Amino acid sequence: MTSSSPAPPLQLRIGTELIVATKAYAKDETARSWWCVSSTGLLLLAALAGTLWAGHLATRITSSFLAGLLLMRSFVIYHDQQHRAILPRSALAEGLMRAFGIFVLSPSSVWRSSHDHHHTHNSKLRGSHIGSYPIMTKEQFLKSSKAERRAYLFVRHPLTIAFGYVFMFLYGMCVNPFRNYPRKHVECLLALLLHAGIAVALLLYGGWQAWLLTQLVPHAMMGAAGAYLFYAQHNFPGVSFCDQAGWAYERAALESSSFMRTGPLAAWFTANIGYHHIHHLNARIPFYRLPEVLELPELSSPKVTSLHPLDIVRCLRLKVWDVETQQMVGVRGL
Repeated sequence: MTSSSPAPPLQLRIGTELIVATKAYAKDETARSWWCVSSTGLLLLAALAGTLWAGHLATRITSSFLAGLLLMRSFVIYHDQQHRAILPRSALAEGLMRAFGIFVLSPSSVWRSSHDHHHTHNSKLRGSHIGSYPIMTKEQFLKSSKAERRAYLFVRHPLTIAFGYVFMFLYGMCVNPFRNYPRKHVECLLALLLHAGIAVALLLYGGWQAWLLTQLVPHAMMGAAGAYLFYAQHNFPGVSFCDQAGWAYERAALESSSFMRTGPLAAWFTANIGYHHIHHLNARIPFYRLPEVLELPELSSPKVTSLHPLDIVRCLRLKVWDVETQQMVGVRGL
């Protein structure tokens, strides 16, 4: 009677080998992508119509909140198309998404360049502020002036994040880029004019309730959710940051990007953006295939956060990077 020999230990892939392993999932399914785009778009139009023409006020309010959630899902789908993860060769999709970007105050000319920079500089202590939240080390924070500290903490303040509609989208994505590079970012001016025009039309023909429920509430919901999700995906307990010398693309994806656990409904409305470590490892994977990639053993134990109130508080308390302890800390007691 012979005993069977133990199975050899599993060799986990790292670096380029791991990125190559994800390429099997980075395949757009054209019919499925168009279904996601068209079904979400039709539901969004129906919800916006409900804010205007549903008879009962309670139904109109419900439609307004539903429109905000669908606007958030639509934005993540837009984000995927800008990465060329879905419908990469469709001129129609490109045109629709450029128009959508103008509608949601995130023109393609700004979003694509700043977000691509974010992906290639994720978790770096220098240069990561473009397209992302700025990061100061504890030493930098203590040496900075009071005005610099206030400006830094303002960007990361919970109220600034909650009003992402104003600070991230209206100002950050439209006013500031157009002011600095008007010829390059004409789409920013178009977005501002369109947004103002819709507001005026709603106020003139539907009154303040139409403006509030059809435009303000959905955009405010999308702005707040988008700003917080983007924040928590790279500012969470256990996150890692490093200087240029120790930086590697796959390491930044796995150690500086979170997996946000949500229920199936929240995952649908956020179009699986919670699988952020996988998205950063390979941005060409369509959002609807991200959950499949968890079957890779190297990606099955990510750094986790959630939308639980305690997890939200833990994330929002983090302000500066402590080089000595290699962790994000708050500013109290510094």
